Amino acid sequence: MLNVAILGAGTIAKKMAFTLSKMETVNAYAVASRDLEKAKSFCKEFNMQNFYGSYYELVNDKNVDLIYIATPHTMHYEHTKLCLENNKNVICEKPFTVNSQQAIELFELAKEKNLLVTEAMWIRYMPYKKILDEIISSGQIGEVTSIFANLGYNIEHIERLKNPKLAGGAVLDVGVYMPHFAMMILGNKIKNYNSYAIMRENGVDAINSMAIEFEGGKLAILHSSIRGVLNLKGSIFGSKGYIEITNTNNPEKIEVFNQNHKLVKSIKVDEQITGFEYEIDACVNAIKNKQTECSQLPHSETLKVLQIIEDMRKSWGMEY
Repeated sequence: MLNVAILGAGTIAKKMAFTLSKMETVNAYAVASRDLEKAKSFCKEFNMQNFYGSYYELVNDKNVDLIYIATPHTMHYEHTKLCLENNKNVICEKPFTVNSQQAIELFELAKEKNLLVTEAMWIRYMPYKKILDEIISSGQIGEVTSIFANLGYNIEHIERLKNPKLAGGAVLDVGVYMPHFAMMILGNKIKNYNSYAIMRENGVDAINSMAIEFEGGKLAILHSSIRGVLNLKGSIFGSKGYIEITNTNNPEKIEVFNQNHKLVKSIKVDEQITGFEYEIDACVNAIKNKQTECSQLPHSETLKVLQIIEDMRKSWGMEY
């Protein structure tokens, strides 16, 4: 059983710790925070074995097999590099890094050291991908022609999202999910893309829309926001019908409609711990097979999404 440690002790770290505590394939082993008392309290809450008041102590613990990085966006590169340099496998919370050059460097380092490194883009690991693949390959909706998806919450008041120095804005917080969703359905052969953003006076985007053209004449229209509550739905349109997904970020229900808009199938997604367990299981399998990336999310696709977002940000005049 692999020992999983958490670097960072914030809200998302607690969600992961809870997940790990309920899994049978891994051990929720340790946590590190720059605040020793916070780490101690976290460790006690989730019944972990060790806690540390520095990240350096954590990466030097020889019993750690995998580290989940749960620090702010702008620290992902530094902390992932720290772990890799100290021979630790890593799963880093999304976005993997704030730009593509950082990601390239980390992927090269992981390959050089024969270590796993992957992005915790949870939708890429969830079993609903297989459900969608089966529906599409069955021909029920015919040839897929386009998709539409959105993700948004009224969270603009959160301080880090206002600050460009902390890689704030909608695109890296919620928008990053959208190209991943599109690539899950339409593949990775992208021909062209364009975008538009509503910028705030603080220099970050509050709302954005992306249009991505894939080979074969397929189009993805993607929308994200930190300024308003969106319905979180995803739609996959085909020549004979379409699929509606309730909550693109963590699907609850998948419905299939025919060309007359009649519901022909409804699938409830299986119950889960939190949804984070699938990415951890993928890491466990990759480590056991001595792989440096997870098959569910190849490095090339993490990099492609970062490059798309980077180009879009530049077109908006938004640089970190």
